[in-house]
Amino acid sequence: MRLKEKNGSQNGMKLSKEALAGMNKITVDLLVIGAGATGASVAYEAMKRGLKVGLVDAGDIGSGTSSRSTKLLHGGVRYLELAFKTLDVSQLKLVREALLERGFWLNEAPFLARSIELALPTSNCFNKAYYGVGLKAYDMLAGSSNIGASRLLSKEEINKAIPLLRGSIDGGVAYKDGQFDDARLNLLLALTSEREGTYIKTYSEVLEFKYRENGQVCGAISQGIDGSQQSWEFKAIVNATGIGSDKIRHLADPNVEPRILISRGTHLVVEENLCPEGIGLLIPSTDDGRVLFVLPFFGRTQIGTTDIRCNIHEANSPSTNEEAYLIRHIKSWFPNLREPTISSQWSGGRPLLMPCKHDMNSSDVVREHEIEVLPCGLISAMGGKWTTSRKIALDTLQAVERVLDIKLSHKKRIPLMGCKSNSHQTRLTLLKEREELSRCLPDSMCKQQQVEHLQSNFGLEALSVILKAPIVKREPLSQVIPVCIAEIEHAIDNEHACTTTDILARRNRLAMIDINEAERIIPIVQQKLEERNLPKSNLDLSK
Repeated sequence: MRLKEKNGSQNGMKLSKEALAGMNKITVDLLVIGAGATGASVAYEAMKRGLKVGLVDAGDIGSGTSSRSTKLLHGGVRYLELAFKTLDVSQLKLVREALLERGFWLNEAPFLARSIELALPTSNCFNKAYYGVGLKAYDMLAGSSNIGASRLLSKEEINKAIPLLRGSIDGGVAYKDGQFDDARLNLLLALTSEREGTYIKTYSEVLEFKYRENGQVCGAISQGIDGSQQSWEFKAIVNATGIGSDKIRHLADPNVEPRILISRGTHLVVEENLCPEGIGLLIPSTDDGRVLFVLPFFGRTQIGTTDIRCNIHEANSPSTNEEAYLIRHIKSWFPNLREPTISSQWSGGRPLLMPCKHDMNSSDVVREHEIEVLPCGLISAMGGKWTTSRKIALDTLQAVERVLDIKLSHKKRIPLMGCKSNSHQTRLTLLKEREELSRCLPDSMCKQQQVEHLQSNFGLEALSVILKAPIVKREPLSQVIPVCIAEIEHAIDNEHACTTTDILARRNRLAMIDINEAERIIPIVQQKLEERNLPKSNLDLSK
């Protein structure tokens, strides 16, 4: 992490006293712009340290990059290889930091995150030795947070785990990383913070800043999609808008240089289960030097990711070229696979720090983060990745201390919603509640799947979500993801869901798995939105 200050000047138009008088005025200690992984983590950690926090986002909670990841909590095997090839110690430190954070999240949110074994295929003894040594280093860097030792795989073992893999593979090396529900973890960070007093305003875009006479930013105006405006007053402000960081920086100071390079990553979900034993695949190098993941995903397969430079307006829109790229490489590694059936796809823009070498390939840019403080007081958390979002938040709060010239109080222990005070208690209580939850659900072909779905979404809050609804609203609507009407109503009433996409892509993952199945139950979702005076909306994974 790098901390630096830059020169700048205030910017923002003046509002009339009449306009200000008609606004909803909100006073907080800290305003966080952006409710993605970093922004929600900043709000959560700031709340635990006694700050009164406001969290505002132009869209839904986690609607940008934070819900469009590869769904992995990982240190970055590719970055480890780059570190050794370039003899860059700083990159090794970043991998270790991410591995420690991987262990933190697996322990902190056991119903949202789990370990997954990944196989790295090899074609000869040299490859096996090369990757075997590298992954032992990966294990060692994790230290006491290691979640399992890497191991060599024979040809028979890798063929059993991934039976359609091409025949030229003579074995491989297996290692452990984490797999998680990115959108739900993002949401629960925000909701836990809200439960403790954080004020959350979604679908409200920050339009301008207000300044004191000394040029320090002290307020902001945001506007909702319904035209309503909010006037925020604060002591400190954090820009955690990811790929939108430069827009907020420029709003505060039109003279700042851009810092964010956007790299679009596209993922496909195919109906074919290429990982029947639950072991994923890391393809170490494509013909253009990238890595690809082939991951088990709800009985199907998730494939990704690409790495394409793009502008901010293209970040969430997969291209036909990227789809073709992924399918071409999958078919080369699985030659006996017939034309795969794509059931869903999504893209997200990685917010990379602009490298000194402007001709550098974005796939070679390490996911480092930087906390910038402009002279007007705007704090921007830039770069990084999901796995290290908590570390970014903690570094951001150090900058908040500097801006406010205070030492924040010792953090309170406030578990994530759905959790007990430690992971062991959480796991034990989840086991105890499974039987009771099962008794509360109607008999169906997917009853056990529904129990698992509810607990993996809500943890120890699952019973309360279900018990407040009549039995007819507990009926599963789909066998892909057994979401029920009780969950849809809960998402609208208690989880800031305002659109069809909020509910079917982020409050549960039906649309991320099978877009056609999600579209089938849209009329039910739209009816529930209308009952609460929210407008009908189409399902759109680019929003």
